[in-house]
Amino acid sequence: MKILCLEGLTKRFSLQDLPALDNLSLHAEPGEIIALLGPSGSGKTTALRLIAGFERPDSGVMRIGGNLMADPRTFVPPEERGVGMVFQEYALFPHLTVEANIAFGLRKLDALTRTQRVQGMLETVGLAPFAHRYPHELSGGQQQRVALARALAPRPAILLLDEPFSNLDADLMTQMHLEVYTILRELGTTAIFVTHDQQEAFMIADRVGILNQGRLEQIGRPEEIYHQPATRFVARFVGKADFLPGRVTEEGITTEIGNLSNIPGFPHGAQVDVMIRPDHIELLPDPAGNAMVLSRQFRGPDNFVVVQLPSGTTIHSHQPSTLTLHPGDRAKVVAKPAHVVAFRATKPWL
Repeated sequence: MKILCLEGLTKRFSLQDLPALDNLSLHAEPGEIIALLGPSGSGKTTALRLIAGFERPDSGVMRIGGNLMADPRTFVPPEERGVGMVFQEYALFPHLTVEANIAFGLRKLDALTRTQRVQGMLETVGLAPFAHRYPHELSGGQQQRVALARALAPRPAILLLDEPFSNLDADLMTQMHLEVYTILRELGTTAIFVTHDQQEAFMIADRVGILNQGRLEQIGRPEEIYHQPATRFVARFVGKADFLPGRVTEEGITTEIGNLSNIPGFPHGAQVDVMIRPDHIELLPDPAGNAMVLSRQFRGPDNFVVVQLPSGTTIHSHQPSTLTLHPGDRAKVVAKPAHVVAFRATKPWL
């Protein structure tokens, strides 16, 4: 049984505006972690609020654990959905201890069961020694673990997380990615989280859904999203992408930097734009090379280099940190894409 089924969910906040969420359909399997990724205003948080029951959809059907939660005639309130929520600001009660915060949603349990459940969650999130502290006495990472434990204590069918790592510094964020991932896996919790950080989504999620202006453009494994984007938007949003004009010939796709393999769906003679990732470009220092270096950013483990082709097109490349190329140098560009991805040309070229 699928834990979550969304079929054609649509939500408008004004009749004059475009839908905040437009015909969203997706499902989640038991224990699956799904990330909803997209820019600000793409509909990520609206999707989460609809699942939680904080908003009512204008159309569509939602089921959780096989039970109907929302359709044109039905709307189950948040407290009856079996959904846990971790908010961006954690929303801990400042006047309650860690222990009391975790116990807050367990008031229907008897005292012994409630105590056992709280102690179990404290152990799971590694906060047993901090049970009697207050939120202001904890670090940001510890507060997040309290919020996670409080949301998980009632054993929800689904856990929802709204930008859960956005308030943490970079080092702590990396640590919390691993800790939250480990906890969710240990408990077998089905989770949906929203983020604008693609690295975060790729690190934690089994599948990633890309939202753009309220529509789900693609959902799939992180590797699929990165290497085989379904649309130009996905290609540009997930990782850096350059597009090179190309023409389909008998030899493949002819581009300014050489022939690439053709892919099904494009007839002979078609004009296309080929997606090129920076990690698919090799630069070889060559005074007679077909590109000129415009800039180089040394980033420790690698160099991020921008080069210009004879047509004026610029492309980006990740190169080893030992590569000695400087602005004004010439280089030969060699394309080595793991997968050739192309889209029909947006405008004719000569």
